[in-house]
Amino acid sequence: MNVRVGVIGVGMIGQDHIRRITQVLTGGSVTAVNDVDAARAGQVAAVLPGASVHATAQDLIADGNVDAVLVASWGPAHEEQVLAAIGAGKPVFCEKPLAPSSAACQRIMDAEMATGRRMVQVGFMRRYDAGYRAMKAALDGASLEGDGLGAPLLMHCAHRNPSVPDYGFTTDMIISDSAVHEIDVVRWLFGEEIAAASVLRPRRSGRAAADMQDPLVLLLEMASGVLVDDELFLNAQYGYDVRGEIVGETGTVALADVSEVTVRTANRHGGRVPVDWRDRFIRAYDAELQDWLNAVAAGTSTGPGSWDGYAAAAVTGSCLEALRSGQRTPVTLAERPEFYAKAL
Repeated sequence: MNVRVGVIGVGMIGQDHIRRITQVLTGGSVTAVNDVDAARAGQVAAVLPGASVHATAQDLIADGNVDAVLVASWGPAHEEQVLAAIGAGKPVFCEKPLAPSSAACQRIMDAEMATGRRMVQVGFMRRYDAGYRAMKAALDGASLEGDGLGAPLLMHCAHRNPSVPDYGFTTDMIISDSAVHEIDVVRWLFGEEIAAASVLRPRRSGRAAADMQDPLVLLLEMASGVLVDDELFLNAQYGYDVRGEIVGETGTVALADVSEVTVRTANRHGGRVPVDWRDRFIRAYDAELQDWLNAVAAGTSTGPGSWDGYAAAAVTGSCLEALRSGQRTPVTLAERPEFYAKAL
């Protein structure tokens, strides 16, 4: 089956997804686009044979030439667009966040559960990264065999960008746009929810804008007591650098250096640092979209879903409250519905 995809939002990530669907992946084509910038939507559609341009997201969703919807618009629009796709009976891939608040995510879950089938995949692409997958395999293997790493105790994370985007990036967005990836991936790695969050404010970088607190350090308490520290430094200058190490009772597992090679010359050695998130996670993005296309064609849903989007939004909210108050903030989650009872 060729899945005919309608793309809502053709900015940087939307265009990147269109490129991979049309040039890299199998089983999909882009047949319709929509964007708040009509001229940009027209330019993108002009190089997609047979693709139509729709004035509104709702028109795109209603298009009979669209089998499934990819939402890559700005976060505040996600709830309305995802609900419309669910209402039209069309599977939807939604870039993070699923919605800006846990209440909005709850409304999406309610609508999805009313259909009786899973229809939503959320763009938490780190679950598809080879390094994180190998880390989870090592962690799960140790827990199954009773040796190796032993019980996990803590995890160290770092998320560094060379600089922030030029569209008014705020301190809150360090959490909602950047830390949300670690928030989801640690839930997935440990197979449990986050119970509480704290936020520390290190010495502020002189490279940060005057009204931005950069870096930040998040402390996430997992339900089992595993403690995760997450360094978020968005003006690190030298490149895009994502790190992770789990410390167990009898061993550790860490993401490897992402440099393809290490060069030694003139009494020096070094490797390449990724330029940005597309550079570092290009294969993960490819894998997640291929997984979604395959699932849509099969009438199933296999990736991170609405509950994962809801849980991430709830933790993000607690982190933002902790940032404002300076206090440890518990995470409040509704009881997980049986509908979403599959593993994290």
